[in-house]
Amino acid sequence: MEFTPINQDILKQIISITGEERTFYKQEDIERYSHDETEDLIFHPEVVALPESAEEVSALVELCNEHQIPITPRGAGTGLSGGALPIHGGLVICMERMNKLIEIDERNLQATLEPGVITENLIDAVAEKGLLYPVDPASKGSCFIGGNVAHGSGGPQVVKYGTIREYILNLEVVLPSGEIIWTGANTLKFSSGYNLTQLMIGSEGTLGIVTKVVVKLIPKPKENILMLASFKSNEAACEAVSRIFMAGQTPSSLEFMERKGVEWVIKYDQIAFTLVDGIEAFLLIEVNGDSMDELFLQCEQINIVLEENDCQDVLLADTSAQKEALWNMRRTMAVSVKSNSVYKEEDTVVPRAELPKLIKGIKEIGARYGFESVCYGHAGDGNLHVNIIKENMSDEDWNHKLDDGIKEIFELTVNLGGTLSGEHGIGYVQKDYMPLKFNATHIALMHGIKNVFDPKGIMNPGKMFNSPA
Repeated sequence: MEFTPINQDILKQIISITGEERTFYKQEDIERYSHDETEDLIFHPEVVALPESAEEVSALVELCNEHQIPITPRGAGTGLSGGALPIHGGLVICMERMNKLIEIDERNLQATLEPGVITENLIDAVAEKGLLYPVDPASKGSCFIGGNVAHGSGGPQVVKYGTIREYILNLEVVLPSGEIIWTGANTLKFSSGYNLTQLMIGSEGTLGIVTKVVVKLIPKPKENILMLASFKSNEAACEAVSRIFMAGQTPSSLEFMERKGVEWVIKYDQIAFTLVDGIEAFLLIEVNGDSMDELFLQCEQINIVLEENDCQDVLLADTSAQKEALWNMRRTMAVSVKSNSVYKEEDTVVPRAELPKLIKGIKEIGARYGFESVCYGHAGDGNLHVNIIKENMSDEDWNHKLDDGIKEIFELTVNLGGTLSGEHGIGYVQKDYMPLKFNATHIALMHGIKNVFDPKGIMNPGKMFNSPA
């Protein structure tokens, strides 16, 4: 696809929309918009604009549509699949100035906000009113709600409460033509034509730019209990996951951590934790509700399941400080690995009963290709993050053989009934693997949807799937 470079005349028109102070085109100003959290990839935009309203977004998009200039929508830049990388240059439209929490409607248990609101700020604001927004990705302290919508983000609590798809009621979206629409209604039910709201969730900015979000809220549970269960093997820990649910128990969070990940956190983040010899994996299990008596009973039932599945020990966090320390160990695992190694991160997801086969297969593939891996993730919903570490691979193998190993990991994932991403999205770095999961008919349908919304192909081009031949 041919795109038009941004010339001085078009730059002046962009500046007329967002102003000189919110339009960046000098190298030193656009540098931080040239990458996200995806490995070491860098693509420079020609211009970055920071709109403050849907109308400004609309004017920018209409201008780009007229001149066939590629647009890359951008949130906080915390993505892990290259979705915010401007691989064709063009204009980056960054939503960081659109950060208002417009309304918390306690009567209807919903909130309306702009896409640049930091996710944790929303969680904290509604918690003050006794409400819960349960979608809490690890980067909740820095990621934006708009990016969460674009990537179908998750987090530990979705195992009990459901994914972001269950909490987005309505979206205001600027289409690639520049038109502004609302995708649905602020209602709990929707059976009125195609559900455009659900289509936008997970579309990774390829169909339009979200400018307002209406989210559903629920009452916040008053109590919680956190347990750390230890196992002699990864497979034993993963096997226990589905058994907990089979026993009729639904934790609010159920996270998996392998020993290697904990070792990285202890080494690089100075977190105090004693690792016992022979322990290779952990499950971090949280239950919540309004009655401590009921929660203790639930923990007892979960403990029975753990004992039946070769659990070696269960640590119960007695204080808020202990709970925070355990959660901090899990949350910092990805940061620790990424800050101290050359790595690639994959986001696999399978039916949770298949987790033992998945992690065993990942380790076997790593042994054959010569790479180490650190695995952790949201075991309760079958979502395993795989950090592939370069430590023992030569540059030659890393650059030329690793892709074959990653392809085998995804083939295994698909063969186990899973898919390519649970919450990080496909973006730029995973799009070549799409044919492993989707046949030509699937991909043609996706191209058809893209073409209806964006016939000129300007909206986040080069993401999610390759252009048709």
